[in-house]
Amino acid sequence: MSAALPPVRIDLLADHIDALPALQRMFEAEWPDHYGAHGPGDAAGDLAACCGRDVLPVGVVALLDGEVVGIAVLKAASIDAYPQFTPWAAAGLVVPQWRGRGIGAQLIAALQAQAMRLGHRAIYAGTATAGSLMRRMGWEYLDTTPQHGVNVAVFRKRL
Repeated sequence: MSAALPPVRIDLLADHIDALPALQRMFEAEWPDHYGAHGPGDAAGDLAACCGRDVLPVGVVALLDGEVVGIAVLKAASIDAYPQFTPWAAAGLVVPQWRGRGIGAQLIAALQAQAMRLGHRAIYAGTATAGSLMRRMGWEYLDTTPQHGVNVAVFRKRL
C-alpha cells in the first residue's frame, strides 16, 4: 500500500509566477513533439498567458510542500471541431510520480469552481487519456473527434 498523500493545495497560477520555469520543463518533458526543442509550441509563452484571474485563460496549480506538481487551465477554446463550446478544461498535467493519487481530480474540480466563479454554466474537456477520470467526476461524454492527429473524447460538465 502506498503512503498517504501529503496535503495538496490548489492555487491560481497567477499567485505562483515563480513556478513558470518548472512548469515549462514539465510541459516540454510531457509533450516533447509540441513543446520540445524542435516542436512548434512555446511552453513559456503559453504558460505566461495562463496567469489570468478574472479573464480566460486561468491556470490552477497543485502544490505539495510548496512544490508545483500539477497544473490545469481553463481556457476559451481547445478542440477545433467545437469552436462554439467554451470554456475548456485543458493542459492538465500531474508529474508522473504523483499520478493516480487524486491530484488530477482536484485540479479539475478547481477548474469547475473557476468556471462557476466566472459565470459559466458548463465546462468542456477533450482528452485522449483521462476519459475514465472525467466519467468518474460526472462529466457527460459527447463525442470523439480528431485533434492534431489524435482521437480525443469530448466531455461536458453542467455547472
